[in-house]
Amino acid sequence: MHNQGALSGITVLDLSRLLPGPYCSMILADHGARVIAIEDKRFIDDDLFLTTVQRNKEHMSLNLKSAEGKAIFYKLAAKADVILEGFRPGVVKRLGVDYETIRRHNPGIIYCAITGFGQNGPLRDHVGHDVNYLAYSGVLDLIGEPHRPPVIPGVQVADIAAGGMNAATGILLALYVREKTGNCQYIDISMTDGMIGFLAAQLFFLQRNGEFPSRGDMILSHRYACYNTYETADSRYISIGAVEYRFWKQFCEILDLPEYIPCQYDDIRRKEIIESVRGIFRKKTLDEWKEIFADSDTCWAPVRTLEEVLDAPLFRERQMVTAVETPDGRKSTALGVSIKLSDTPGSIRTPPVSFGENSGDILGEIGYTAEEIRALEKKGVI
Repeated sequence: MHNQGALSGITVLDLSRLLPGPYCSMILADHGARVIAIEDKRFIDDDLFLTTVQRNKEHMSLNLKSAEGKAIFYKLAAKADVILEGFRPGVVKRLGVDYETIRRHNPGIIYCAITGFGQNGPLRDHVGHDVNYLAYSGVLDLIGEPHRPPVIPGVQVADIAAGGMNAATGILLALYVREKTGNCQYIDISMTDGMIGFLAAQLFFLQRNGEFPSRGDMILSHRYACYNTYETADSRYISIGAVEYRFWKQFCEILDLPEYIPCQYDDIRRKEIIESVRGIFRKKTLDEWKEIFADSDTCWAPVRTLEEVLDAPLFRERQMVTAVETPDGRKSTALGVSIKLSDTPGSIRTPPVSFGENSGDILGEIGYTAEEIRALEKKGVI
């Protein structure tokens, strides 16, 4: 029998847009949940309909501002396990699809809301995007070079980790509690809250050393040669993470710098050591350094480009870069399922869905006739 995933039998209605919510529901869908993404048709031409997080899902268009649209949603919600939304606080209340309203239709519902700053507090109505949540949480201030402007990461950390992943975790926790008690639950996910959780190591070092960390000048961010990045002769980069003494010792031996072995965290000589190591790395290409470090037991990695990652044997073997067949028969690159379960593994079962693709089929399931569906479409409800 084909494995359906750990969440087989769970139905999720996803009202969210852009990246955080759809990433969360993709995780749930990858592991077997039935996810029905629901969006208003006025967003059909939105350039930010990210197809890369729409796999394994169904999608329907629905105007929740209409009475007919609300009635359809209530029917769907009555049979759902989870509702996910990413609007500003108060929007779902105005639409009549908030937690308190829905739990009257479904007392067992798990309701998750993802926002930038949470459902309460002085910033609850403040708008924002990934960079703003990184900034407000203090994370952005720690990224970059000393005495230079903060550097915006090239990936959406707050959206994916603090938003999507935290929401998926919260939903799974709430489903587990419901399994034991039968109780429904509301989940308040703030992406800024989530980024605060990224400061665990920085708080530890503050409490241990009595000094606040500063940009590009921390034990795990460029302060010492053992945890740094270095440019090579061909203008590529290599990363070194030799935090433990045994790794640092081997690193120094490979670079023929035995005099620096006892000086790993020497604050007086740290700049001297970094400059010496920089000079050595600039003498060889990245490929040459790969060969030198290939059999070493130290913590190193080339700084790869996206092009290299998509072609890397490691990620092909781990099925983290794979291919899915689109409805027209073409092969499209997809990112794999990163949570590997032995008995109930996640999988990519269907390619990314198009906007509103399943509206008719879903309505047919809850009793609407073909004629009624055409009428709803003509009225702009779907």
